[in-house]
Amino acid sequence: MSIAVFDIDGVVADVRHRLHHLHSHRSWAGFFRDADDDPLLDEGARLALELAGRHEIIWLTGRPEWLREVTEGWLRRHELPGTELHMRPDGDYRPAHSFKLTVLHRLAPREVAAFVDDDAEVIAAATAAGFPAALADWIPRDAALREAQERLGRT
Repeated sequence: MSIAVFDIDGVVADVRHRLHHLHSHRSWAGFFRDADDDPLLDEGARLALELAGRHEIIWLTGRPEWLREVTEGWLRRHELPGTELHMRPDGDYRPAHSFKLTVLHRLAPREVAAFVDDDAEVIAAATAAGFPAALADWIPRDAALREAQERLGRT
C-alpha cells in the first residue's frame, strides 16, 4: 500500500497557544511541555482521514524523540489514523527540510503518494526531490516557529 506522510505541528496540531515560549526568552522546555494541550486542526485531521481510505498514514514530525509518548497519546486521543511515527532524534538540530527529506528518502521504497507539511522550505525540498507535496496553510506561520524549524533545527 502507498503511504501518505503528514507532519503534526501546524498540520493537525494547533501550536499557536504555545508559541509565546519562543517569542521572549525561548523556552524549549515550555514549548514542548505544552504540546499535549494542542487543539486539533480540523482541516488537517479531515485530510488525514480522507487519505487514510487510500493510503497508509505515516507521521513525520520535527518534535524531539523524547516527546514520543506525549505525541503518540495525542494522536490516539484525537483518533487520527496511522501508528508509524518518525521523530527527530534527540540532539539532531539539522534544519527541518534536511531532517525530513532524509526520512522521506528512507520511506520512498513504499511509494510516497502524498506529503503534507506546514513548512514551505520543507515542501520545496520535498518537491525538488520528486515527492508529491502539499503545503498545509490553514493557520498563519509564525516567524519564531519558522526560525525554530529551519535555523535552529528544534521542531
